Amino acid sequence: MTNIELIEKFYTSFAEGNVKGMTECYDKKVTFQDPAFGTLKGERAYKMWEMLLSGKTEAVKISFNKIEANIESGRANWIAEYRYGKKKRKVINNVLANFKFKDGKIIVHKDTFNLWKWTRQAMGPIGLLLGWTPFMKNKIQLTTNKKLDDFINGN
Repeated sequence: MTNIELIEKFYTSFAEGNVKGMTECYDKKVTFQDPAFGTLKGERAYKMWEMLLSGKTEAVKISFNKIEANIESGRANWIAEYRYGKKKRKVINNVLANFKFKDGKIIVHKDTFNLWKWTRQAMGPIGLLLGWTPFMKNKIQLTTNKKLDDFINGN
């Protein structure tokens, strides 16, 4: 499988809600990073995807394009469209993913997106006012990692 095919498998699996297909693309020692979770390593990265996919009760639309890859690294754009929170606010999150590969697997996966834009969509007026601040970024990361801990511990 080429690295382009590996990225395609990852996002096709994501779009289908197939966490096993996604995590098969990862090296056991993967490092994942994004603005919402910060840095996750190994099993925590696997469990993050499992948590995100298992918690969705409504349709989530995942699309991807502009895949590029060579022997060492790759990138792709992907878009998630979904409803967030109790108020079911519509979120369209445009993400740039960068990858590093090792032995036919993803060893580093870094997602970059505009957290302020996300908070404005997901949280409404509070996100508009505070979404750009380091305080809000830290609060989001603490909250998402607490949810991940609870998921891993079966709470």
